[in-house]
Amino acid sequence: MSAAGSLLVAAPIAAAVSLTVALHPRGVDVVAPRRLAVVRAAVVTGAFAVLTVELLGALRLLTLPAFAVAWLLFLAVAATAAALRHRRDRTPHPAIPAPRDRRDDARREATAGFRADRDAARGPVAAARAARAGLAHRWRTAGRGERLLFGATGGLVLVELLIALLAEPNNFDSQTYHLPKVEHWAAQGDLDFWPTAIHRQVTIPPGAEYLLLHLRLLTGGDWAYHLVQWAAGVGCLLVAARITAQLGGGRRARLLTAFVLASTPMVAMQATSTQTDLVCAAWVACVATLALDGLRRRAGFGTLLLLGAATGLTAVTKTSGLIGAAPLLLLWGIGQLRLAYGSGGAPGDEPRRPVGAAGAGALGADGTGDGALGLRDEGGRAAPVGGGTPDRALLVGAGAADRLASAGGRGPDVAAGAAVGRPPAAAQTPADLGRRATAGTGMARTAGRPRIAGTARVFAASVLVLLVALTVVGPFLARVQAEFGHPLGPPRLRESIPMERHDPPSVLVNALRIGHTALDTPLAPVRAGTAEVIMKVARLIGVDPQDRDITFGREVFPVPAWYPDEDRVAFPLAGALALVGAALAIARPVRLSPTAPGALRAYAVLVVAAVVLHTAMIKWQPWGNRLLLYALVLAVPLAGLCLDALLNRRRPPSRRSVAAGLAVTVLATSALAGVLTLAYGFPRRLVGDGSVFTTSEWDTRFVRRPQWAAEFRWAADAVRASGARRVGLVQQNDNWEYPWWLLLRQPDGGSPELVALESVLPDRPPADAASTDAVVCTGNRAVCRKLVPAGWPLAWRGYVGYALPPER
Repeated sequence: MSAAGSLLVAAPIAAAVSLTVALHPRGVDVVAPRRLAVVRAAVVTGAFAVLTVELLGALRLLTLPAFAVAWLLFLAVAATAAALRHRRDRTPHPAIPAPRDRRDDARREATAGFRADRDAARGPVAAARAARAGLAHRWRTAGRGERLLFGATGGLVLVELLIALLAEPNNFDSQTYHLPKVEHWAAQGDLDFWPTAIHRQVTIPPGAEYLLLHLRLLTGGDWAYHLVQWAAGVGCLLVAARITAQLGGGRRARLLTAFVLASTPMVAMQATSTQTDLVCAAWVACVATLALDGLRRRAGFGTLLLLGAATGLTAVTKTSGLIGAAPLLLLWGIGQLRLAYGSGGAPGDEPRRPVGAAGAGALGADGTGDGALGLRDEGGRAAPVGGGTPDRALLVGAGAADRLASAGGRGPDVAAGAAVGRPPAAAQTPADLGRRATAGTGMARTAGRPRIAGTARVFAASVLVLLVALTVVGPFLARVQAEFGHPLGPPRLRESIPMERHDPPSVLVNALRIGHTALDTPLAPVRAGTAEVIMKVARLIGVDPQDRDITFGREVFPVPAWYPDEDRVAFPLAGALALVGAALAIARPVRLSPTAPGALRAYAVLVVAAVVLHTAMIKWQPWGNRLLLYALVLAVPLAGLCLDALLNRRRPPSRRSVAAGLAVTVLATSALAGVLTLAYGFPRRLVGDGSVFTTSEWDTRFVRRPQWAAEFRWAADAVRASGARRVGLVQQNDNWEYPWWLLLRQPDGGSPELVALESVLPDRPPADAASTDAVVCTGNRAVCRKLVPAGWPLAWRGYVGYALPPER
């Protein structure tokens, strides 16, 4: 890659860093503000990348010069925004008073880290200084266990980066359709569909491949492809930690969350892959953290754009991610309605407090002393629920006045009277009561208007979120609709993955099989015994456990899934912790988060709902664990809070040692799983056969099918030696196409002219074999023979063949 290419690759990184500075939140009570700035920057950069591909594709300008100009302009805008933010934030900020309770580490961080957060919004240099100061402060104040967690998580991430840079793309699906579609776009210069025998090249949402296309054009190759999933993995760690903080978790809980997620084998393997599941999970996590912010404050215009963009990025990357995003958007909408009912003014206005709202910041509807939703900011103050200050949080929930009154030993009338500074009902005259009744009627009429206006505003905001999401994913859906008459693609795709039966017994059996595969362990007797139980239950309730309507393709349940393979590895430890955390969060949320039990319970319910929806909508398949990755990322904060509660020092000494021992055992097992995955994972590993240190570039690409490496090269050498310019492809739906794009490139590095001799797209007929200079085949030799022009000799070796016109 040239020096100019290196500078162009740095442009997206520099733009994202500049946006992190420009979009740093201004409020001092924002939870994890630097992580929120990263979320905002990631969503804006991702939306820009996707829309740039769509726009330039429509203009038939998918070329290096066009992409270079686009990124340089974007970098200029981002840098200008960061500079303007730096200039605007030069005004000195008032100091934050020290918190009263030093025992809460979240409050200590909010106070001690305020200067670093403020400096982070003052420019790149100040941001780097702030990040260094923040890390130094956290390291000084962290305990030994917290330092160990931070170091282990960072070590795993760095080793994953090393593998991502050293290994060539060798994922099976990437050889079939992920990477070939990128090459087709680069070759034809637009996004139009093409004749192909592999329908997934055009029907599967291409959001992650859009990001790869940027790297393909900027670098001229695929050496940086793994960095997309690696960056998505880092984003998942940061966002999951922020979700933990939003649910009331302190620093230790956030570190536990990040560590459990980083050491999960599926995450470690996907972070060095060209699969798309981790990218989808990152966008769903962005939706989650932005939605949780909607429980604390009313969303402004910028937040609505971000929420819509994150939803659109989820949809354009992997449609199944919407199963997780939809419940979160519902939670956001409910939170916004509650805020709208409490305040009819514009965002940021003081809420209109109803009678009996005094003391709402001290006592919430759940009796936990945390305001209406049980939320507190990082400073330990009750979070504003109606857009006002922490001490003016609205009281939401019936019976609050009674609880306030009973706490003081007086009746509800006394409490209600005291709340607005009037005498008790018993001390008022009939005239006073009449005036109060008349005034109350007028107040009721007036109070209804802000509620109607607030509801209308939330409805308009929801429509805006959907419109932004459609702006991101709409162009792709429109192409699919035009090609197949349905936005979700041809019947073959719509019937292969989604469930075709939705009766409760079938859904139950599907859920049991998915859970069995997700929680698989190396203990073969356990796997076989639990699978036998599931099949007996299925037959007992009248469901065939291998029913094609609830099973993908011709696969057969059960399958081993414990081995660290990027496509199917199970996550029994993280999954079990998440299940326990979800159960506790729903049943006893105060035990996990005394400061935010309401939000925690609502979040846990929606995560469980997303998993249930997934099992009701997606068929079981051996590779289904990676499809659940978005749900795992959403659920891991519950696991972190559960482990943090297990390590709580307030337990009696006898129970404390047992709990600590259990937690240490779980963490040690998780660390061992992560280390072994990176060392021996398949198809990219550090040691053993196929090591990234000892295996050649070409052989690394064929680790899954080593016998094919020489066969592809043999056929390509013969085709190149013939001087063929137009090459026909004969292949089936699951065959490898990407090696041909690498082996048959033009001498100047340009894309070869590859045309399909079979097509599953009804309006895209295949090329005539006689119009080609050579034919290359994979898979079925008989099919290849039928399509090769008469008189062309066919040479075949193992999996690969080629045919050239007879010499004249």
